[in-house]
Amino acid sequence: MTPAYRLRIETKRTPLVEKTAALFTRALAERAGLAVTAAADGASPADLTLTIGPGPGTDGFAIAPDGRGGWTVTGHDERGLLYGVGRFLHNGRFAFGAFTPGTWQGTDVPRLAVRGMYFATHFHNFYHDAPLEAVCRYVEDLALWGCNALTVWFDMHHYTGTDDPAAQAMIRRLHAILHAANGVGMGAGLLVLANEAYSTSPVSLRAEPFPHHYHVEVCPTRPGGLDLILKWRRETFAAFADLNLEHFWIWPYDQGGCKCPDCKPWGGNGFVRNAEAVGRLARQVFPRAKTIISTWEFGYWEGDPEWARFYEVMAGAPDWADYIMAEGHGDFPPYVLQHGKPGGLPLLNFPEISMSGMSPWGGFGANLQPARLQKVWTSCAPLLSGGFPYSEGIFEDLNKVVCLQLYWNPARSVKAIVRDYAAAEADPAVADDVAQAVYRLEQNMNHGFDTQAAAPYRMPAVREPQVPFDLLDGARRRLVPAAQAAWRWRLLWLRAALDLELTRSGGQPTDLTDGWFDEISLISHADGADWSVCIPGRRRRQRMLRDENAGWQLPT
Repeated sequence: MTPAYRLRIETKRTPLVEKTAALFTRALAERAGLAVTAAADGASPADLTLTIGPGPGTDGFAIAPDGRGGWTVTGHDERGLLYGVGRFLHNGRFAFGAFTPGTWQGTDVPRLAVRGMYFATHFHNFYHDAPLEAVCRYVEDLALWGCNALTVWFDMHHYTGTDDPAAQAMIRRLHAILHAANGVGMGAGLLVLANEAYSTSPVSLRAEPFPHHYHVEVCPTRPGGLDLILKWRRETFAAFADLNLEHFWIWPYDQGGCKCPDCKPWGGNGFVRNAEAVGRLARQVFPRAKTIISTWEFGYWEGDPEWARFYEVMAGAPDWADYIMAEGHGDFPPYVLQHGKPGGLPLLNFPEISMSGMSPWGGFGANLQPARLQKVWTSCAPLLSGGFPYSEGIFEDLNKVVCLQLYWNPARSVKAIVRDYAAAEADPAVADDVAQAVYRLEQNMNHGFDTQAAAPYRMPAVREPQVPFDLLDGARRRLVPAAQAAWRWRLLWLRAALDLELTRSGGQPTDLTDGWFDEISLISHADGADWSVCIPGRRRRQRMLRDENAGWQLPT
């Protein structure tokens, strides 16, 4: 007879409560082969009881024994119940036919209100090309770690307009992802670049470009420029108006901006006037949404005067902005650390969790950055009200969890979070070995790929690759089959295996490495990926060599 786990729900069965129960049921079925059945009535024993009751703080929960051999998760609200079930699952241990709860009990409440994630849906990465059900499943997984907001960007530049069939297809995809986020209690978020435009923008209205421009951006100070920007924003907003949109972002760069005399310095001049107009329009369409003003790449092109001017115009916290977002290319902006929150507005960060240490970014398996994230967090945490890590795929899943758990409790040690992740995604019995391997693999970063070189794989920082491989391979042999086959574990093990084999081969491909690269590509749905997020195995090498012979140059 198949063993069963008895679940009781003692609260109103709202859609989010039902989804919470469904996620618990799925986890036990997939990881332990356990069926979840309903406890017959209030008098019969249950292995787990879900309820909602009063408690401190929004999104909080309590976990406690029920006195009859089972456990109770009590959410202080609906999302708190979901996050409590996530903690209950992550603290437990899975075996075939059995789930053993962990020993943690008590009450927990998130310290920071915004615990978000940003999905970059471009370059034919996982979010762009994977089946929608896989992307939506991943959204649900992040919710169990406390994520309460998800933002996407509708990149306009390669479409002719909102009615372009390709644009409509992307809008439908983004809408489905945000709808899934709403389904697990996440607020949806929409990012727009302040003066981005379609490929059909009138040449007479185009901005004076920065280096990263697509050369279709519109200058908002030219007569008719801002009117066209607002017209296109209205069309975009209409496509998402039915969602629970909690955040609306206005972004200055990469390809945003204008260098004309009337817009310079962009971040404290043209951008702010543009952002105010777009922000006020967004308030009309999404009256509940909070407007986030990004300072991405401020000072990068126009120096500190851009920052200084921005601080001047934001003084007094203008009524069209709710949050400021700040982050640099890796480190937190020194100007903000020195001068504090612009306008005194709440501050969010935008951690870089994808693009450091590997090229292509996720091409060699798991990209692991816990020590770097701890360093950056220590510098800026006292200023923050939360944030949105910047994600290019699933290869940096651990980095996401580190950030989400720091938003939940800024005082936590990243090392403790890494161990919790290892225990949750592998097994508590191997968590110490896995955590040790993670930090060794982070030290062995700076991977590169170049088919024009004598050895296509460049791994100059790898030292003692046998050590993390032995730690992970030893742990692998102790895992149940479901854990060994899980994609998170495979990306981690494959990273260590590739480091070891490519070091042995002097950066040359082998039959082993080509097979492992194929597996990473399958997990990541990356067969059609652009170079920055490709998997550099046999097929990619062959394709690049063909392109090079046809005159194509390797990106720098």
